[in-house]
Amino acid sequence: MNFVQPIRDLEKVRDVRRTLQDNPRDELLFCFGIYTGLRISDILRLKVGDVRNKNVLNIKELKVQKKKKLNKTKRIPILNELQKVIAPYIEGKEDQEYLFKSRQGKNKPITRVRAYDILRAAAQDNDLDEIGTHTLRKTFGYHVYQEEKDVALLQDIFNHSAPYITMKYIGVNQDAIDKAYQKLNKRLKF
Repeated sequence: MNFVQPIRDLEKVRDVRRTLQDNPRDELLFCFGIYTGLRISDILRLKVGDVRNKNVLNIKELKVQKKKKLNKTKRIPILNELQKVIAPYIEGKEDQEYLFKSRQGKNKPITRVRAYDILRAAAQDNDLDEIGTHTLRKTFGYHVYQEEKDVALLQDIFNHSAPYITMKYIGVNQDAIDKAYQKLNKRLKF
């Protein structure tokens, strides 16, 4: 399994979104992950009726932890910027349709593999490496942390058991490690 990183540069986030704008479904998939911080498995289960005329998304997160399935309900605000992408996309769609509908079958969502392929292609077009479906969630967390500096808040949002797990997950620890190596590089010139 490859370790994926958040997209740290906001301009790169915008670039990836612009790359996906030709396909409204794919653009919404990207925006949904960036603006909600949900796992891709939770995003792909959404139906049009879950978001139509709503300001809040109540979702049961499915997570298997230590052979136990956790069904934790989360209340996620649907931000105005996300609503602007949702509204034109769902126009004319039935409430029972999957939001990220596959072209395969009658009413099935795209697969995790397809979501990965969409994101990888957009990342490659923008010279980004270490990108996967978790990149959306990690990017959300990274930028919330940069704004709030509240690891406990993110720990709660992500249902992590410890702050260090959250810091590692969103790439902040890696930033500190990279910075330490760069400082050492400057100090140990001989």
